[in-house]
Amino acid sequence: MLQLIADGLVVGSVVSLGAVGLTMTYAILRFANFAHGELLAWGAYLALSMLGILLAIGGAERMVPLSPFSFGWELVVAALVACVGAAAIALVLDKLLFSRLRHGAAITLVIASFGAALALRNLLQFLWGPIPTYYSRELQIAIPLVPRDVLGGMRITPDQLLVLALAAATVVGLHLFLTRTTLGKAMRATALNPQLARVAGVDVDGVIRATWIIGAVLATIAGVLAGLTVQLRPQLGFDLLLPLFAAAILGGIGNVYGAVLGGLIVGLAESLAVPLIGAEYRAAVSFLVIIAILLVRPQGLLGERT
Repeated sequence: MLQLIADGLVVGSVVSLGAVGLTMTYAILRFANFAHGELLAWGAYLALSMLGILLAIGGAERMVPLSPFSFGWELVVAALVACVGAAAIALVLDKLLFSRLRHGAAITLVIASFGAALALRNLLQFLWGPIPTYYSRELQIAIPLVPRDVLGGMRITPDQLLVLALAAATVVGLHLFLTRTTLGKAMRATALNPQLARVAGVDVDGVIRATWIIGAVLATIAGVLAGLTVQLRPQLGFDLLLPLFAAAILGGIGNVYGAVLGGLIVGLAESLAVPLIGAEYRAAVSFLVIIAILLVRPQGLLGERT
């Protein structure tokens, strides 16, 4: 039982990071961006390519791990570069596609995001191929946190502990950004009423650009962490898209803190469901979560009733 909870928290942390960007996009741009999952996958694969470049420059065949983790400093640098690349992709998509449709019906943006997702997914598979891969093939020894005689015990790898720590640090940093900085306050004002925010002197266009950048960066971090703890595959963004929406809807669409809470709940629900329905059906749990919350509390756990 405890092991399932630990696994669920790791998965939920990755989902939370992706769901925050998704819910911010909805709060400020007022549409469900189905291409967000592909930003996650592109960020992960851009980090893979940059990792290969860094290793080639250093003349190394593989990373030298930073003990006790399975990766070296090269992956850290590669992830930072990938954040810039994913942010550039998001800004280009907005410039060429979404900004031209922003003043029309919301459903137009949704359909456009479907098309962008398909294009990005197929282009990614064309460039990197369909075969799953890994950042590192180093084996890790799981750290026993709870003895086996206590609810089955709990073991966790250093990489998984890092996922939990990074997710927590990112959420704290995002909270401070939204509550203590001028741009963060401008984003909150734009989310509440973009027309009034513009009249009050808020640079709404700048807020929109910042939203895309922050969402892409968080998606990249989530993608790299998913690739680090599981594997990289072209369908990574598509596979995580339903859990991302489930987390955003469960927490309250447009609510950043709700997205974090929703992500953890979705991760735990999927993990705890594995012994009951099998690993091959765990994705269905996200769908059931969406249906349940829409029936019981349509505004989400932390959402406000409209």
